[in-house]
Amino acid sequence: MYQLDDLLHLMARLRDPQHGCPWDLQQDWRSIVPHTLEEAYEVADVIERDDLDALPGELGDLLFQVVYYSQFGREQGRFGFAEVVDAITRKLVRRHPHVFPDGDLYGAAELPRLDEAQIKRRWEQIKAEERAEKAAAPQQLSLLDDVPLVLPALNRAVKLQKRAAQVGFDWPEALPVLDKVREELDEVLEAMSIGDPAAVEEELGDLLFSVANLTRHLKVDPETALRGANAKFERRFRFIEQALRESGRAIENCTLEELDALWSRAKCEEQQAFGCS
Repeated sequence: MYQLDDLLHLMARLRDPQHGCPWDLQQDWRSIVPHTLEEAYEVADVIERDDLDALPGELGDLLFQVVYYSQFGREQGRFGFAEVVDAITRKLVRRHPHVFPDGDLYGAAELPRLDEAQIKRRWEQIKAEERAEKAAAPQQLSLLDDVPLVLPALNRAVKLQKRAAQVGFDWPEALPVLDKVREELDEVLEAMSIGDPAAVEEELGDLLFSVANLTRHLKVDPETALRGANAKFERRFRFIEQALRESGRAIENCTLEELDALWSRAKCEEQQAFGCS
């Protein structure tokens, strides 16, 4: 069975200037980023579909992206795969003092068991200390500077809100956030009544940001929630298509009322175990 060293050797061969792969030789830091994001989503997809047999292959694809960046770093004399492993190991040892109290990865010290809230507080404190160290650098001007721009917008909204909450800029509970969602919805309606497309877009953005804030307060991951809603929509729409195929009708020839009735039927069948409302 191949090992990690084999994968690192393969990567070096692919990037060999004389005998490597032409496509791989054309790649650089930026050109690989879309592939990295795609591979991460494919990992999430097989987990979401509970296709765990496919997970090793998808995790391998994602690991290969790390190996790719490490190869770029080695070629430029910046870092190699070993430095990547060292950096993440040091970070995780530092962030888990309840497991590694003396900073020794292989230490066996007995520690009192911490509850989840204590662990979370300590985790956030350590991350805050790390950010404070970065803030000492001239380029770090804001608490929000290192929230990645390439994150999915909903997830980035939550990360921005979490970061601001650490210094007290936050609602104390979920209900005021729900009021804010209603307020933003009213502003969307007002922008629609004026007929200003730019204002509608801006107010819809504010509404989505407020909804993301609500998910944070309710401890719901917005991307997971939206993926669930997407999957539910897909199931029900496919039900409509199948029902129409069985009846020999084309979906384009149906009225909205007919399609809505089939949608309600799909919803009812999904909810049979719990009763249909």
